Amino acid sequence: MIDSRSSKEGCAIRRRRECLNCGHRFTTYEQIERNDLRVVKRNEARQPFDRDKLLGSFIKACEKRPVAIDLLEQASDDVINDLQSENLREIPSNLIGAKVMKKLESIDPVAYVRYASVYRRFQDVGEFLDEIESLERRPLIDAAHQDLFGKP
Repeated sequence: MIDSRSSKEGCAIRRRRECLNCGHRFTTYEQIERNDLRVVKRNEARQPFDRDKLLGSFIKACEKRPVAIDLLEQASDDVINDLQSENLREIPSNLIGAKVMKKLESIDPVAYVRYASVYRRFQDVGEFLDEIESLERRPLIDAAHQDLFGKP
C-alpha cells in the first residue's frame, strides 16, 4: 500500500496500492458493510440491505440518460446516509423507494418517471400521464445545484 486516505465524505477509505511483482499501481475503495440493516419487503420478507442493489436501481432508472455514474453513486450514498440517520435496524422497502424517487426527481425527470412506474406499479397510460403532470407542476431543483438550496 502506497497511500490511504478518507474518501466520499468519510464513508469510504481510498487506498493506493502497488503490485509487488510487476509494479502496477491501482486504487481500491473500502466501505463499511452494514450487515445489521435489513430491508422489509412488501410481502414482509426480510433480507440484508445491499448497497449494490440500491445503486443498480439508480443505474437502471437512468439507463441511456445523460447522467454521470458519479452522481448516481453520490445519490446512493445520500440515501444510505438518510436511512442510517433514521436509526432503524429494519427498513421498509417503501421508505427506500420514496427516498430513491426523491433523489431521481432532482437528477433526471425521465428516470424519475421510469422508477415511479415500477415502484408505484402503474397499470395504464393514465397513471403515467398523471405522474408527469404532477412532476411538471413541481419546481425542479437541478441535482448539481442542490447544495445551494439544501438537499431535497
